[in-house]
Amino acid sequence: MEDKELNLIDHLDELRKRLIITVAAFIIFFIVGFMYVKEIYHWFVRDLDVKLIVLGPSDIVWVYLMIASVIAIAATIPILAIQIWLFVKPALKPFERKISLSYIPALFILFLIGLCFGYFVIFPTVLDFLVSLGGDMLVTNFTADKYFRFVLNMTIPFGVLFELPVVIMFLTSLGIVNPYVLTKLRKYAYFVLIFIAIVITPPEFMSDFIVAVPLLFLYEISINLSKIVYKRKLKNEKKWEEVAQESEVKVDSTDE
Repeated sequence: MEDKELNLIDHLDELRKRLIITVAAFIIFFIVGFMYVKEIYHWFVRDLDVKLIVLGPSDIVWVYLMIASVIAIAATIPILAIQIWLFVKPALKPFERKISLSYIPALFILFLIGLCFGYFVIFPTVLDFLVSLGGDMLVTNFTADKYFRFVLNMTIPFGVLFELPVVIMFLTSLGIVNPYVLTKLRKYAYFVLIFIAIVITPPEFMSDFIVAVPLLFLYEISINLSKIVYKRKLKNEKKWEEVAQESEVKVDSTDE
């Protein structure tokens, strides 16, 4: 009983250490992002025909905090992934450690691809559609607060969703999911992804279609990648068992 309690305390200490490192990395990246807010801000508004306005001093502070936070979150993702890997590493077999470690760069790259897809494809499409609804009836002015909230809503969800293939591969390598389960859950996953596409886009078919198709495509890619990882996992486990059996045989023969 005492051994179990000590083991739990060790795990909690290790988890606390990983969380502290992640939070420290976030703070450092946040400070760096805060230092370059003006340059990032001018890049985001470079194509706007109107100048953004603020309704109070607090809005200016909020813009600074929001831009710095997004930079910090994006930069902290690989650090967080490494800390998670180091935390679960002792429970993994050697071949599982090697495979899961290779997912970390892909996690960061897919997050950036998702952000780019949201910003360069979805954001201008949805923005043009919404502005066109006003036509000549309304004068279009954007507050910095509303504009950047809209940018976030059109980019961050795609950054997260585009990581689906890597997350599925990682969970498959750990044995938590497998391609057969994913295939059975396909219709439910489709429903959830289409619902997400409808929620984050305007009530217009083309926008829903543009968002939903890539998400469904990502799920199908995830299933196929899961199959590859699952087959490799079974093959490596078989080799591992054979090596373990050979080691046991050698030990037995030495004892005799």
